[in-house]
Amino acid sequence: MFLFRDLISARAWLATGSVLAGCVTGLLSFLVVIIGVSVGAGMLPAALVGVPVFGCLLRFDEYFGQLERLRLGLMLDARVPGWPPATRGGYRWWIVPRWRTLSSRATWGELGYALLRFPLSLAGFVVIFGAWSVGLTFLTLPLYNGSLPRGGAVIGSDVVTGAPAMVVSVLFGAALLLAAPQLARGLAAVDVALAMRLLGPRGDLAARVEELERSRERVVDAAEAERRRIERDLHDGAQQRLVALAMELGRAKEKFADDVDAARVLVDQAHAEAKEALTELRNLVRGVHPPVLTARGLDAALSGLAALCPVPVSVRVDVPVRPRPAVEAVAYFVVAEALTNVAKHSGATAAKVWVERQGHPGTLTVVVSDDGVGGADPDGAGLTGLADRVNGIDGRLSVESPSGGPTIIAAELPCG
Repeated sequence: MFLFRDLISARAWLATGSVLAGCVTGLLSFLVVIIGVSVGAGMLPAALVGVPVFGCLLRFDEYFGQLERLRLGLMLDARVPGWPPATRGGYRWWIVPRWRTLSSRATWGELGYALLRFPLSLAGFVVIFGAWSVGLTFLTLPLYNGSLPRGGAVIGSDVVTGAPAMVVSVLFGAALLLAAPQLARGLAAVDVALAMRLLGPRGDLAARVEELERSRERVVDAAEAERRRIERDLHDGAQQRLVALAMELGRAKEKFADDVDAARVLVDQAHAEAKEALTELRNLVRGVHPPVLTARGLDAALSGLAALCPVPVSVRVDVPVRPRPAVEAVAYFVVAEALTNVAKHSGATAAKVWVERQGHPGTLTVVVSDDGVGGADPDGAGLTGLADRVNGIDGRLSVESPSGGPTIIAAELPCG
């Protein structure tokens, strides 16, 4: 039964249906491309009327590629990534292609796919139809062989008769029928490979684009969460203190006329409220982007972080040339989040921060280690947020935290 399972397999029949559907869509695209190229080339000398024709053809190829990705996804469960918008040059007035569009690999890939789809699907249809028809013919030959005009099937100049020939015919037909589903799946795999080659970026680039899209979404979500946190801190912290400050000053103003001592007390309270509001605002600004980082660079900013950490931290910064501000900011927040985790969760007695820039423009390497209990979860909210920040500038974050320690968080940030 295992040998005959493929004959009723949904995947095999979907693959067969995909090849047949490719014949239909391929014939349509082949005719459109041939007619479009002929008409466009013929009308090109007539005041460049052929240019919009070519534009419409390229638009058709783009939509045909989307249709084929959908077909392969529905029938073969194959995800064929599309070309990123940045690889296309765009159009003027929707149909006039820009020069970058004409020279784009995406354009020529889709055009080539539209031309190749029909002949390849036709060849696949011939192979699959031949396997099924010839297999059924030979499998059932013993049932009607004696009724044929010459008393049996004619192969070459010989008439096939006799029990041994019928046994061979049945075995050959069964083998072809068993091979037909495999042929259909193989041809479907060729279809997917062709689509992956021509309808989208190559595998490594496609994976990179997909990862960047996911990273962008996470960075946008993190930025939105950070905005909400800032609004909440302003509303619940500094804003409330400023309201209290205004009320204290108003009460002091009323007291000055008849009770100077009480007014002085209220002014002292208002002064204390003002200092606390300034402190909260300063901490809030430091959480967004510390001024010391902009003014004095990573060495001073990371030394300030180390001084605020309750765990003793040694800092070594070897950055002879400052990187661009975005890289500095990511490096700062990597160290800030890592030291926060050290203080809250690690149980460490000491930590080290090492930052080094190698080459020009080179790479900025940030390493934070501690002697704590380990067990840091790379999929936790804090480290995931760090990974998103690092990925946002095309960097890489690694976390080593075996149970029992030590924990080492390293980030490699490109400075180019």
